[in-house]
Amino acid sequence: MKSDVFENELNYIKDNNIKESLKTMINLLPDYFFEVAASSTGKYHPEFSQGKGGLVRHTKVAIRIAYELFQDESINNFTDREKDLIIFSLLVHDGLKHGMIHNEYTQFNHPLLISNYIKENKDKLLLSESDINFICSCVEKHMGPWTKDYQGNEVLQKPTSKYERFVHMCDYLSSKKFLNVNFENDKINA
Repeated sequence: MKSDVFENELNYIKDNNIKESLKTMINLLPDYFFEVAASSTGKYHPEFSQGKGGLVRHTKVAIRIAYELFQDESINNFTDREKDLIIFSLLVHDGLKHGMIHNEYTQFNHPLLISNYIKENKDKLLLSESDINFICSCVEKHMGPWTKDYQGNEVLQKPTSKYERFVHMCDYLSSKKFLNVNFENDKINA
């Protein structure tokens, strides 16, 4: 199963319904998600997220950053449920980065695509409407200040809630070229 790739990350989730729902969403992601680099041009992501499987490694690092920050109560005051939903959001945030069908380049509206995909599949998930709304707001706004497409059209919204900003921050940090994360057999070597 596709979700096996994220076994470690799934184990961060405490609520069983959220964990099972996330497995369902992972298994619904297109195959290319597990194969492509995080950046189609190599311009915007560090070396560990380049090459085959780079998008998965980028996602794992974003989740690990969240997990590490969750351990410090002076940084966050999230409930266990909110932490689980943040991990869910981070795991799927780039799930349709190249569209429903694999396009060569990143689709600028991919945050909206994955949000709609989650809503379209909500009947397969063991989540409340408020959980779905939480996740969708986080993935829709994970691009932070980069809200305009290549033609200068305002397509996305900036994050406003502490949850949306936290998801953006973890994604942003995972994309920074100064960050060097070592992987062994597709697991973060810590």
